[in-house]
Amino acid sequence: MLLIRRLYSSRRGSGGVKFLPEYKLKCGLEIHSQLNTKNKLFSMSTNDPFHAANNPNYHTSYFDVSLPGTQPKLNYEAVLFASKLCLALQCDINLNSQFDRKHYFYGDQPLGYQITQHYKPFAKGGQLIMYRDLDNIDEVMKRIEIVQIQIEQDTGRSLYAGSETGTLIDLNRSNVPLIELVTKPQFNDVKQVCAFIKKYQNLLRHLKISTGDLETGAMRVDVNLSVNGNARVELKNLPNTSSIRNAIICEYQRQVDIIRCGKAEELLSEPQTRGWTGSETVKLRSKETTIDYRYMPDPELPKVTLSSDVLTGVASELPELPDAILTKLLSKPYSMSLKDAKLLTTNSSSHTNLYSTPELQEFYMKTFEEFCKFNGSIIESKLPANWIIHELLGNLNKLRIPLSEASKILDPKTFGEFLNLIYRKSISKASGKLLLFYVLNNFKTSGFTDLQGINFEGLIAEYELNPLNQVDETQLQGICEEILNGVDDGVRRDIISGKKKNAIHFLVGQGMKLSQGRIEAPLLENTFKKILGIKK
Repeated sequence: MLLIRRLYSSRRGSGGVKFLPEYKLKCGLEIHSQLNTKNKLFSMSTNDPFHAANNPNYHTSYFDVSLPGTQPKLNYEAVLFASKLCLALQCDINLNSQFDRKHYFYGDQPLGYQITQHYKPFAKGGQLIMYRDLDNIDEVMKRIEIVQIQIEQDTGRSLYAGSETGTLIDLNRSNVPLIELVTKPQFNDVKQVCAFIKKYQNLLRHLKISTGDLETGAMRVDVNLSVNGNARVELKNLPNTSSIRNAIICEYQRQVDIIRCGKAEELLSEPQTRGWTGSETVKLRSKETTIDYRYMPDPELPKVTLSSDVLTGVASELPELPDAILTKLLSKPYSMSLKDAKLLTTNSSSHTNLYSTPELQEFYMKTFEEFCKFNGSIIESKLPANWIIHELLGNLNKLRIPLSEASKILDPKTFGEFLNLIYRKSISKASGKLLLFYVLNNFKTSGFTDLQGINFEGLIAEYELNPLNQVDETQLQGICEEILNGVDDGVRRDIISGKKKNAIHFLVGQGMKLSQGRIEAPLLENTFKKILGIKK
């Protein structure tokens, strides 16, 4: 119990656990990622394993189900996708890689072997660098080196339906192309592991080669873990980052308990593969060795031979990488907050129905450019980000309007014009929010067919949204006194004495409500203070 208290007493925020210095944690990762190719790796079957969930064995060919006499034919789109990833990770790509057979029998692998790359993998070396400021780790910088990246085929799925029905086999996933990334065991903190997975996942999505979804199995992570250099334990069946984090902590504690009890020889004697139940790790089997798999070169597949010119061409087509974009957005002239900049650079599958990250990023960049044209030297550089991320996206989510539809009527030039009205105080922020929702709601009501140009100044005049900043002092004082007449004398005394410092903000809110947001808050606050005799 003392050990557990020491472990958990050293948590830093919600990010991780500081492990005990006398029990050194060493972790490495093996990450399998399904590629978004049109077809499978060694057949022309459609690569769509999850959309066929209600149709088992639907996306299959003779080779996928291992019909005798069928032969594999390499899908070179998988090679292209692997090249993009390896170049982005600065790997040394093998110009003459080969496929090998990894022998084992299981019901969802009817060939009796898996086609993978063992002797001459697609690439070796490379790195992924994490930073404290960008990736929420404790170190200023953490470099994780890559052992190798290989291309291989996925297996089918075993569905355990119950003792009466037995085990069902769905081969829709069989022969789906995978990229396996193997890191060096350089992780010594849970936060580093979680940050690496998120960063790698974002890179896959950014390159548009994989969805990277852990929940659907499109990305699957195995953790190799040891304490004080004892035999490594492989943790499998980890469905999400929360499970990965908790499984590492739990397995670390299990191994430390064994060492503290003087039974370290138990850890040295047998490498294990363990599963995660949600509350503890359990032994699945003894860890297989290379000899167990009886690797041999696949005699039916030729070597994958690439020319350096091909790689040069692929490199020239790579998009700017997320870290470079993030650094640019944090710098001048954009000067975005880290939270907002990450929203424009973190590729997520949760908002795909409304917008993609590259689409939102492009909309922001073009809007910022248009906003600059109106104003020359920008003083409020964060204005475009605030209105796009917090107001525009908020309305799109509320009205369920895709950004691609909204940009037909609110393109970057038009939105830049709208922001200019707010920047020049031609309309108050409160009125601007009302106007933006009105325009989008009307556009949706029209069935996205009303593509007439928006006359913002006409709408401002029609609905009397122009600010009352030029209202004469007598009229403004009359509005404020009307509000104060409805306030209890005791409350008024508390405001004047300073006992309720924030109470004046309530008065300002009432003034903005009465003027429908057309009088700016500072003007109201100054008038209230003048009437009450409060020094600024």
